[in-house]
Amino acid sequence: MKYFLIAGEASGDLHASNLMRELKRADKDAEFCFLGGDLMQQQGGKMVIHYRQMAFMGIIAVVLHLRTVLGNLKKARQSLIEFRPDVLILVDYPSFNLRMAKYCKRELGIPVYYYISPKIWAWKEYRIKAIKQYIDRMFTIFPFETGFYAGHNYPVEYVGNPTVDSVHTGLQSVSSADEFRAKNSLSPQPIIALLAGSRRQEIANCLPRMVEAAAAFDGYQPLIAGAPGIDAGFYASVLNSMNSVPVIFDKTYEIVKNSSAAIVNSGTATLETALIRTPEVVIYHVFGGRLANWLKKLVIKTEFISLVNLIAGKESVKELYGALFTTENVKNELAQLLNNNKYRQRQLDDFDEIARKLGNPGAAARAAERITYYLKKDASQQ
Repeated sequence: MKYFLIAGEASGDLHASNLMRELKRADKDAEFCFLGGDLMQQQGGKMVIHYRQMAFMGIIAVVLHLRTVLGNLKKARQSLIEFRPDVLILVDYPSFNLRMAKYCKRELGIPVYYYISPKIWAWKEYRIKAIKQYIDRMFTIFPFETGFYAGHNYPVEYVGNPTVDSVHTGLQSVSSADEFRAKNSLSPQPIIALLAGSRRQEIANCLPRMVEAAAAFDGYQPLIAGAPGIDAGFYASVLNSMNSVPVIFDKTYEIVKNSSAAIVNSGTATLETALIRTPEVVIYHVFGGRLANWLKKLVIKTEFISLVNLIAGKESVKELYGALFTTENVKNELAQLLNNNKYRQRQLDDFDEIARKLGNPGAAARAAERITYYLKKDASQQ
């Protein structure tokens, strides 16, 4: 069968490439055409547009690059016509992908599947209307999405979470704490991991407070997990007089696994840290302080911002958002995680329950199996 996939950012490139790998296993005649990245290219097929030419976030960025955005839509539509796939598979990236879904369904009559739902449960819930109109099947990666979509009378299938796979694979080659410290010329003191995010702006906004909080604990050493694509010099410029804190790249799972606690900027890293079973405090910087906390209640429809708490359905990890993200608040939470055994164990028990909810590795394989099953089933009924 012929598969047309669209992923508009780096994370989508990763998830889509894993899905393509599993589709090839499930369908020996699989052919691909796609908008995506280098990881997808490694799986074979024709790349129409690289996601670097599509990654415009926010209204201002889209307006400034409107000609490029419209050109990408036109090129993607033309490629769909020429490739004439058996299915269009969308990976998150809703602003672009829902437009493509509408075109595909209205103009070409090709089935449209979604792998990794847009986060409409957090914001822009109105997109459910387009999803119900133009998406034939939705394969989700968070258990709570099943209930959310059921509330809109739209059935979805939970296939597992890709983070479970990446953590399971990543921990296979992790060294022991003593070996890790020796290999990286670290002191024998226990580690507090600092995961400040993957973008320069969020690192600059978060890291100084993270370092200051972690450095307050005698007998522990802060250690920064360097983000891909960010050089060591940038971390040094952000920290200035605090730049004696070591930065280690390409070892995030190993750092987290061998740490006593972690300070984590909100995102997928919070879930990775939970699955590795390292106690954590979640931070998130936004401009506006108390005003931002008030606006959050108006804009974001969920009670929590971290994936950990969303999956747990309660406050498993402390979220220090906006005005709450202060050095003193981070220090107070770290003190609880490091020194209060009952408090620490309660969080670890929650992490075990989260892992149980997410299930076993194999999200992409299960998604590929369901996709090929439905395509064959629908084809046989025509």
